[in-house]
Formats: sequence, C-alpha cells, structure tokens
Amino acid sequence: MFHPLSLFVGLRYVRARSHKFFVSFITWTSLAGVCVGVAALIVILSVMNGFEGDLRQRLLSLDADARVVPADTQTTTPNPGQWQLTARAVRGSPGVVGVAPYAQIQALAVRTPEMLPVELRGIEPGAEPSVSRLVAAITQGKLSDLKAGSDSVIIGEVIAEELGLAPGDSMTLLIPTVTADGLPTPRLRQFKVAGVFQVGLSDEDASLVFANIDDVRALGSAAQGDQGLRVRYRDALDAPTFTASVRTRLPPGLQVIDWTQDNADYFRAIRIEKTMMSLILLLIVAVAAFNIVAMLVMVVTDKRTDIAILRTFGASPRRVMGIFLTQGLVIGWLGVALGVALGLALAFNVDTIVPFLQNTFGFQIFSSSVYYITTVPSVVKWSNVAAISVAALVLTAAATVYPAVRASRTAPAEALRYE
Repeated sequence: MFHPLSLFVGLRYVRARSHKFFVSFITWTSLAGVCVGVAALIVILSVMNGFEGDLRQRLLSLDADARVVPADTQTTTPNPGQWQLTARAVRGSPGVVGVAPYAQIQALAVRTPEMLPVELRGIEPGAEPSVSRLVAAITQGKLSDLKAGSDSVIIGEVIAEELGLAPGDSMTLLIPTVTADGLPTPRLRQFKVAGVFQVGLSDEDASLVFANIDDVRALGSAAQGDQGLRVRYRDALDAPTFTASVRTRLPPGLQVIDWTQDNADYFRAIRIEKTMMSLILLLIVAVAAFNIVAMLVMVVTDKRTDIAILRTFGASPRRVMGIFLTQGLVIGWLGVALGVALGLALAFNVDTIVPFLQNTFGFQIFSSSVYYITTVPSVVKWSNVAAISVAALVLTAAATVYPAVRASRTAPAEALRYE
C-alpha cells in the first residue's frame, strides 16, 4: 500500500501515456519554460551585478570612499593645520584605513586651438595611495613627480588625446578668481605635464587633472571653494556604517559624505534597470505557469473517470485535489531546479562562454574602440538566486490551484454516467 495516495497517483500522472502526445508536449514545454525563465533571470542579474561591481570599482579608483568637507559655503574653511587635526581624529575612527587632504577647483585647460573644462585636484603624493588607486591608473610618469612648487600635473588619457599632450609638454590652465570687490578675474597658470592616467571612465579620464596640493593652495582664493579630507574605509560596501562613526568625531562646521551619496544617481539607475529586467524576465515563468494550468485542466478532463472511481472508493475531495497539486508542483518545481542549475552553470562560466561565442561567430560584444569595458563580468549573489527561486516556486504553485480545485469538484455520478 502506497502512502500517501495523493502523492503516488500524482507522480503516476506526471508521466503521460504515449498516445497522449499533446498533453505530454505541453508538460515538457511548461517545464522547459520555467527552466529557461529561471536560468535567464539568474544569468542576467549576475551580469548586471558584475557591471555594477565594475562600475563601483572604477568610480572608487580615483575617488575616496568618503569626503570630509565644510557643512556649507558660509562656513569658514579650516586652515591646513586644522585639517591635520581633523585628519588625526578621523584616522582613529573604526573602519578607516586612510586619510588624505585635497583641494579642488574648476578650470579651463587651454592648448591652442583646443579648450577643455577640467577639475584641478590638489593632492599629497605621499598620502594619496592610502585613499585611491591613482598609482595603478598612471600609464605614463610617476606620482612622485608632483613635487611642491614644480607646477607639474598628471592628466587624464582623454584630456591628453584631445589637447595633443604628452609628458614634458606645457599646458595652460585658466582659473576663475574673484577680486576683493567681487569682480571675476580669470588667472592664467602654466603647468608642465608630468604624467597621464587612465581609469576607464570618461567622466574621470576627460576631466581630472592632478597637481600637488601646495601648488593648488598657492592659487589663493581660487582654491578655497572645495577643500577637505578624502577617507578610505576597510570595506567600501560598509561606507554608510563607517560614515556614521566618522561623523561623531568631526568638529562643528564639518560634514562627511560617502560615495553612496555622491554616486546615488548611478546606482539608483542600475537598481531600477535590474528591477524592470527581473519583472520582464519573470513573465517567461508566468507564461510557463499558464501552460501548467492548461496542461492540468486537460489532464483533469481526461481523468474524470479515474477521479470518479477514486471518489466512489472513498477518496475525499481534498485527496483528489492533492493528486493534481502534486502533479503540477513536480513539473513546476523540477523546472525551477533545472533552471537554477543551468543559470548557475552559465553565470559562473560567463568569462569562458562569451569568448567562445565571439570566436565561433566572429563578433565582439564590447569593442575596445568603443567601450572601456571589453569583457562581460558576472557576480552571483545568492540572495538573488533565492529570491528568483522563491518567486518561481510561488508562481508555479499558484498555477496548480485552479485545476486541482476543479478536479476536487468532479461529481462521480456525472463522470460515470456514460461509462
């Protein structure tokens, strides 16, 4: 005797007889649809996670995890000695692994006949490696070339290409200043190109110019607009937590802003794209779930006689319902399991599959002449896999309810009338 009866009969019904080809075809189509939908969701979200991580790494390669700056424009900017005291206090905060001062101003890079708007950022060459990856991004020259009083700069790759500059060339910066009377007075300053960097983001490579912080501060009131400290945390993903600790150590008039606030628009757009993509791909699973409904309805119609016999032998409506719930759940959940296995296999091997497809079909997804990112990254997050699996399981389980309820309401006398 097999127990429970609903499980035994339901598993038997999963295997359609050979002459029931159409029912069998829909069964396999439903299973394949669930499998493909779940696998596509896992792969697409993993690739988007990879792009998000790559973007975050590139954004933070030159920008620190947080900045300590004056709370508003009306606040008197601390002098270098006060910044050193603040840096010492911030360095003792939990999670902080590096602190470095900076001064940044807007300028216009001029090399006849071209002009480009740039940001001149003053840094301490000795402290900068503790808060950014500028050293690794430099392709020509050295960070140590930014000596105080040398008026040397390291420029982005795009700036070098646009202005036709190379190490050793001279570049003029037009810096806006304001006189004591409040009148705008531009100042021209000659700088020598000491090096070139490339980080792989057009916003950085086409706008940033690095110089020694003493040379920038020597520009006087022009450099008073944006000064502060740049902070590196032990883990950038925990920046909001560490920022809260840093905030408690700051003197009045200063605030701390972490990278999640500075780049909120970037990552908000990615989150929206991931959400919409998930909803769109989940429709594949929904279509497969409708196929499960259609298949079970046909099975219920085909098995009316069997249902009537079971009811005659004393099977309750609940037990009959369990038979078709079992059949639908086995098909749906088997599809989910296969989809998770296929999706993980593809997501973990994207770096192998994509080059193979490119070599086989003779195309390149991301051309190096157009895109900074030339590979397809993939990062599997188990929370995403779990959420996808649960959503697919719920959809497929919901698809079995109506046919099962319909089966449980079959009247034995009506079903056996013409038998």
